[in-house]
Amino acid sequence: MFYSKSHIKRPIYIDRIKPYIGQNLIKVLVGQRRVGKSSLLMQLIQIIQKQDSKANIIYINKELFEHDSLRDYKDLMEVVRQQTKSKTKNYLFIDEIQDIQHFEKAIRSLQAKAEYDIYITGSNAFLLSGELATYLSGRYIEFKIFGLTYSEFLSFHELTDSNETFQLYMKYGGLPYLINLPLTDDLVFDYLKNIYAAILFKDVVSRHNIRNVSLLENLVRYVADNIGNLLSAKSISDFLKSQKIKVTPNVILSYLSFLEEAFFILKVNREELRGKKIFEIGQKYYLEDLGLRHSLLGYRTADIGKVLENIVYLHLIIAGYQVRVGKLLDKEIDFVCSKGDEKMYVQVAYLILNEAAANREFGNLALIDDNHPKFVVTMDENASGNVSGIKHVHVRKFIKDLI
Repeated sequence: MFYSKSHIKRPIYIDRIKPYIGQNLIKVLVGQRRVGKSSLLMQLIQIIQKQDSKANIIYINKELFEHDSLRDYKDLMEVVRQQTKSKTKNYLFIDEIQDIQHFEKAIRSLQAKAEYDIYITGSNAFLLSGELATYLSGRYIEFKIFGLTYSEFLSFHELTDSNETFQLYMKYGGLPYLINLPLTDDLVFDYLKNIYAAILFKDVVSRHNIRNVSLLENLVRYVADNIGNLLSAKSISDFLKSQKIKVTPNVILSYLSFLEEAFFILKVNREELRGKKIFEIGQKYYLEDLGLRHSLLGYRTADIGKVLENIVYLHLIIAGYQVRVGKLLDKEIDFVCSKGDEKMYVQVAYLILNEAAANREFGNLALIDDNHPKFVVTMDENASGNVSGIKHVHVRKFIKDLI
């Protein structure tokens, strides 16, 4: 009824969610628009229907016309009540729940009755984490959903691993719907521009009543152009002022937080490796989908170093690592990665063309006096072996081995 072959399996997430099927915990899937949350719900429905042939599936999608009139938690309660069946297990799926006013009141009531196995998705981090944390502390579990990894991109598009296919991934990003389009600049970037507009205007401008849309768009372009660079609200404000755009650092901070809530950008803090201090000023920002970046700025080969860094960062966090930018004396470590007791350090560069570049990338890592794994990740065709215990790995191998 709900599932079709177009919903290609994504075991990265399904395997994480499956153990919680039937548990009295609300399963919350969050992520940027069009990363595949709805498709994952369909896959979960199929799994449940195989496990329980009598399962009563209640599916509500705020983006479908038949649910457009569903405005608030009272409407939601009424729709659920009408579709609930007695003497069988009810499974409730609500897609894009942030568009239902005060949804948390209905979810709290439904969860308290223990009559429903509840799954919800949303495209706003604050509404979901903030409201649920207030009303349902300890009663839900959150799963962050991202666009396709490189391995998923190969699987979805039925491609084999090569430099050419990796170039496609770097250029077009990982939104799943691209499997329905020929991978050409005109078609892909037209589609991605529409997704960008939906994120910006539905999830940022409309939700936060932003009047200065031009400023927001300039900020998006500046951050997109400076992925991987250390930024602060003041430095961004100073740059915009140099472009005759007057704005205070506080406004910049607010707009950046709105873009984070919409899962458009990702913030990475800096950590002093010797003092373990977390810096409150000067972070790096990355984009959740590089195709969206290139639809705005164009795909520029001069930016390949930034793009590689963004791709490696995305794969690290999808793999479950907590990631920070490392500072050691006056040197920078691109990524300090930890997961439980596991730790590793990663430097990312396009190519190691000369001794100075080698000394910079390998030398920074060599200053770290512990025995945790250290990697220099590049696009060098002959990337292999190690220098003083620091492994040199091709980016395609590194990100495929992560996940």
